[in-house]
Amino acid sequence: MNDQLSTWTHQARQRLAYDLGGLTAADWRSPSLCSGWDVEHVVAHLTAAASTNQLAWLRSIILSGFRPAVHNERRLREHLGKDPAETLARFRAVIASSVAPSKDLAAYLGEVLVHGEDIRHPLGIPSVVDVGAVTQVAEFYASRNFAVDSKSLAAGLHLRATDGTFEHGNGPEVAGPTLGLVMAMAGRPSHLDQLAGDGIPVLASRLGEGS
Repeated sequence: MNDQLSTWTHQARQRLAYDLGGLTAADWRSPSLCSGWDVEHVVAHLTAAASTNQLAWLRSIILSGFRPAVHNERRLREHLGKDPAETLARFRAVIASSVAPSKDLAAYLGEVLVHGEDIRHPLGIPSVVDVGAVTQVAEFYASRNFAVDSKSLAAGLHLRATDGTFEHGNGPEVAGPTLGLVMAMAGRPSHLDQLAGDGIPVLASRLGEGS
């Protein structure tokens, strides 16, 4: 499975690089779904993630005072180019990278899929995803709080994919495309309109969208 996760990660990077190649200068400066980051920032962050092994990650998080936001900001600044073309070239250089801060490969596949959607969704770029890949991320997110509080967001809900095999939990149902479920578990309210079920008010409230 690790080999398959790595392959899916490389393919997801390749697809994202292709989409990025068609962006305008204004697109690169557009806000992403990541608060405070534009498109170029997110791309640099993905390059950093694909360039940081466990030792480098530990050193960076210690020097940041165990503040993930500070760590992420410092590392992405290292991988920003002088312009979007250089930032994209740096990302393309790590498409086939197998470097990761830990052995949790599903989490790093999730990084590429979620951040790819963080870029595409605001720009109206359609997402073409491998349902098998997104299913692995959904299962990981539903079972663990890792970089995001995904397990907590999913707790007490019955999540069901309408385009794949993912199904998790008991309680009020939230159903929809696997990618929409993953984005919700990643803390993005942007994809709630793709989901349906009597569990939506609970999930929306957890994402800060409730009344």
